[in-house]
Amino acid sequence: MGTEERVSPLKNFVSGGVAGACLLLAGHPLDTIKVRLQTQPKASCSQVVLYTGTYDCFRKTVSKEGVLGLYKGMGAPLAGVAPMMAISFFGFGLGKQLQAEADKPLTFLLRNSQIFLSGCLAGVFTTAIVAPGERIKCLLQVQASGGRSKYSGPIDCAVRLYKEQGLRSVYKGTVLTLIRDVPSNGLYFLTYEYLKNVLTPEGQSVSQLSTPRILLAGGVAGILNWTIALPPDVLKSNFQTAADGKYGGLLDVLRTLLREEGPRVLYKGFNAVFLRAFPANAACFLGFEVALKGLNALAPGW
Repeated sequence: MGTEERVSPLKNFVSGGVAGACLLLAGHPLDTIKVRLQTQPKASCSQVVLYTGTYDCFRKTVSKEGVLGLYKGMGAPLAGVAPMMAISFFGFGLGKQLQAEADKPLTFLLRNSQIFLSGCLAGVFTTAIVAPGERIKCLLQVQASGGRSKYSGPIDCAVRLYKEQGLRSVYKGTVLTLIRDVPSNGLYFLTYEYLKNVLTPEGQSVSQLSTPRILLAGGVAGILNWTIALPPDVLKSNFQTAADGKYGGLLDVLRTLLREEGPRVLYKGFNAVFLRAFPANAACFLGFEVALKGLNALAPGW
């Protein structure tokens, strides 16, 4: 999908679903490590920290729970990530359509600001699915590292959250999800579209970009996305997994974490996130481009 090409929302939607499945399969193990590092208890004088870092968390998870332990909590995002990415790419395409002006050449700044705002719209669109999915995923990922299992799986977790405190409990952390996803999605799509154009050889169409260049553009977009998304993600993970009443709100989470652990706490899980960001998002955008090419060949009239 080149910035100069118009792609139907339906094709964006279907291709985005394929992209989401690719993203999850490539990135979930390191996402589990990220959440466990972010939410592990602070070490006290008499207590040794549970995980010393990314590799230590990986090693302990695999030794205690096997390789499948890295895929804990994948049921919730698996049910949500394909439609979520489908809606994300749909929202991005819709944002570009809403801002498009026929036969009007765009300046570099205006074109890129439109792409950024379209990406922000994608972040707003996906929150309805992302927020409850993240809440369930984080609770399932954390419970295994705590040694006892409160929930038997994603459906059990969702049902019990709803029964105990209603829909509000299922959607706990929605504001923090918006704070994380709206600007980071804008930067995500802007970086990918910009790099695609930069990496396209002179005289060639952006749609003919080679696989290694798509992977590079997608991977870099993923890293920049998480550079600004990680601090609100740390706050969100702690807020969503905390006992009810522990935090009065998002500012209380921020104040408490900064007081207890200092500014570095906002980049907890940094190594796991950035190890995951490149391959997961490279796989995501490659899946999108391959699916889009397939749809263009099979159903050119969509």
